[in-house]
Amino acid sequence: MSLLEVKNLRVEFPTRRGTLLAIDDVSFTIEPGEVLGVVGESGAGKSLTGASIIGLLEPPGRVAAGEIWLEGERIDNLDYEDMRKIRGKKIGAIFQDPLTSLNPLYTVGKQLTETILVHMDMTVKQVKTRAIELLEEVGIPAAAKRIDSYPHEFSGGMRQRVVIALALCANPKLIVADEPTTALDVSIQAQIIALLKRLCKDHKTAVMLITHDMGVIAETADRVAVMYAGRIAEIGDVRDVIKHAKHPYTHGLMGSIPVVGHDVDVLQQIDGSMPRLNEIPQGCAFNPRCPETTERCFVERPDLMKTEGSNMAACWKFDMERANA
Repeated sequence: MSLLEVKNLRVEFPTRRGTLLAIDDVSFTIEPGEVLGVVGESGAGKSLTGASIIGLLEPPGRVAAGEIWLEGERIDNLDYEDMRKIRGKKIGAIFQDPLTSLNPLYTVGKQLTETILVHMDMTVKQVKTRAIELLEEVGIPAAAKRIDSYPHEFSGGMRQRVVIALALCANPKLIVADEPTTALDVSIQAQIIALLKRLCKDHKTAVMLITHDMGVIAETADRVAVMYAGRIAEIGDVRDVIKHAKHPYTHGLMGSIPVVGHDVDVLQQIDGSMPRLNEIPQGCAFNPRCPETTERCFVERPDLMKTEGSNMAACWKFDMERANA
């Protein structure tokens, strides 16, 4: 059984001018200990998908259809209090800016101990020991002394380590990491990526890694889901997707990344931009930017289909049944 199963997720934003569809029929699974990378341009729906799983969609956003299952339990229909118990205990969260996750008025030790006390049955002495162990595990030097420091006394990379420690407080089964390295220097990014990979291996924790950086995905993820305009354009093993991209959008993303050792005068680019929620075209949402369109692309929206390899892509050129008919 998969640790996380998202079935036909649909997220809407009601407005005065009508309902905007932000996530449209998204389905995927995450296995125990697996890192699933979710990549795409800004506005693709990556963060909204993560927020839906954590139960932190900001109003007026709402899960309008579909189901989210964690360890065989449906969680998308839970009330606030029941979801709060799962959030932290079974699902941890790491956000882009650690300052938004940490309260500047409290020491990191107080924030860690309070989180542990909420979710775990421990004495005060055991909780402090656990908090220091967590800080040591995520690489905070002199953790026993730094536990009484405030967030502003840490560097950006160290603050992000504290946030990771917070996410690990109750040994969650799943961590949703939303752009966890974007605000950090490249050298610090590499350290955080290595830390996440080690923690996954040691704790058997699954990670949903949301990012726009294919380099981070290539280094960290086992599988990758490429999102475009609220839908999954392609999903599969990370090596297959990177080396043998099937969807024209994924192919464009790969072509726009410089490769070390290859002299290229001009990098490939994808013309145009992601459509706004109120301007998503009929048929395949990528059709205004796609170099491989057919008449069908402007009329029908494709679902994920098996390709020649192990990937699945939402593109009509892989409609084998129609092609062989």
